[in-house]
Amino acid sequence: MNEDIDAEKVRLIDADGEQVGVVSVQEGQDLADEVGLDLVEVSPHADPPVCKILDYGKYKYEAQKKANEARKKQKIIEVKEIKMRPGIEEHDYQVKMRSVRKFIDHGDKVKMTIRFRGREMAHQELGLRVLDRVREELDETVKVEQFPKTEGRLMTMVIAPK
Repeated sequence: MNEDIDAEKVRLIDADGEQVGVVSVQEGQDLADEVGLDLVEVSPHADPPVCKILDYGKYKYEAQKKANEARKKQKIIEVKEIKMRPGIEEHDYQVKMRSVRKFIDHGDKVKMTIRFRGREMAHQELGLRVLDRVREELDETVKVEQFPKTEGRLMTMVIAPK
């Protein structure tokens, strides 16, 4: 901006957006001072660099507003957790599946956790069967990000919307 521009010649665009041509930096400074605005380098890697006459404070303000709008529109993906047991009853399973579908429809990932207690540790295939059933039911709407794996007394699987 202004005196910090190190190029000798620049392609100048005036305050109305019209192209003035290739001029020296001092000439561009003088034109910017005449209209009471700043000389701002908008494309420093071009040959010659492109400078524009504009109000730098207003330019920064509008750039910040654009960045804030972009940040508002982005979707933050959360990981929701659903906990089950290997011997889950049918109605409880359906209630949990309703929650899973709701989370997936909102665009969130779901971490399915099966907790084993006592003798259930000897029958981990029951937990695997429950997770396989979940995967088969949601096959057309989700992809498996982390296949079932056992960590101590827990078996987890992570699914995400397609």
